[in-house]
Amino acid sequence: MALRNSLTRFFQLEAASGLLLIAAAILALVINNSPLSWLYNGLLDTPVVAQVGALKIAKPLLLWINDGLMAMFFLLIGLEVKREVLDGQLSRPSQIVLPGAAAIGGMLVPALIYWFLNRDNPPALAGWAIPTATDIAFALGVLALLGKRVPVSLKLFLMTLAIIDDLGAIIIIAIFYSGALSTLSLMLAAACIAVLVAMNRMGVVKLGPYMVVGLILWVCVLKSGVHATLAGVTLAFCIPLRTKNAETSPLRTLEHALHPWVAYGILPLFAFANAGLSLSGVTVESFTHHVPMGIAIGLLLGKTVGVFGLTWLAVKVGIANLPAGANWGQVLGVAILCGIGFTMSLFVGSLAFEPGVSDYAGMDRMGILTGSILAALLGYAITAAASRKSVSMPGHG
Repeated sequence: MALRNSLTRFFQLEAASGLLLIAAAILALVINNSPLSWLYNGLLDTPVVAQVGALKIAKPLLLWINDGLMAMFFLLIGLEVKREVLDGQLSRPSQIVLPGAAAIGGMLVPALIYWFLNRDNPPALAGWAIPTATDIAFALGVLALLGKRVPVSLKLFLMTLAIIDDLGAIIIIAIFYSGALSTLSLMLAAACIAVLVAMNRMGVVKLGPYMVVGLILWVCVLKSGVHATLAGVTLAFCIPLRTKNAETSPLRTLEHALHPWVAYGILPLFAFANAGLSLSGVTVESFTHHVPMGIAIGLLLGKTVGVFGLTWLAVKVGIANLPAGANWGQVLGVAILCGIGFTMSLFVGSLAFEPGVSDYAGMDRMGILTGSILAALLGYAITAAASRKSVSMPGHG
């Protein structure tokens, strides 16, 4: 019963967050295409400086959001992944096979489509990972609109798939989107990690010491050339889930405290800061350029083919079963919903095509928004139609 209540709260939170993301993105688009566009861009370009002695971090507000606040988002992802691996959906191999296969297909096929369309343009190839992402809040938000017509097992399938997808995104960012490395900063970061691991092994359950060392780790990683958000994931993996005595789990406590802040604050703010695509000068050619087209087709078609294809294969060869109570039409709808890249795609896009540096900066947003919106509308329509059919045919599926 406790597990069911926790899942219900999770889905409600993700659904509300998804709708808030949509509102933030629309607001950014409206403001940046109005006479107030100067205010939008001026706000994001506002320099923000934090300095302690010789240590100085000076960045525009946009990068404080993308490097700083998003580290909290990745901290939450890390906590969720660790909990699921040790004590949840990812702790039982039989439960991982289907969403795991779907997630792999959903990352490989979009990347291949993007590569194929941009294979003759080396600078554009940096964006190959943009269509591989799935926005769990947005996708679950759309699925939640169907209410009880969709079985809980299908929502769990989507949630587990998205968590594995996020783990894949973390690995991709660590390997492919890190800059020139600073040896000193990396050594200091390694020392911070050693302290965090030691605290875990010694049974430290107070969150305060982890947060202090985690903040120092974030600064070291920020200065090292490795993307700063990975400090959040590393910190999460070091926070203990279980305690020797009867104390409350530090990991669950922090996850519970962070979730509403991330869902209702950080993610909508990130969406507002990154989704403000200026439509001035946009033409038909803007949509047919291989960068936005590769992203949009990768999200809409690549995710659908990859997720549905690998799910179908896993079921047909007998290594997994369809989610209980779900039919193939609903699985197809969910596969299309996985093409809602939005938050994670925008984040990877900001790393692949750095604003002010890359000629393709901003182009990615057009592909991400087009692909994500079409995936949301089509995925909802197909899942709704398949759910009506399922309801009208008791016992089907």
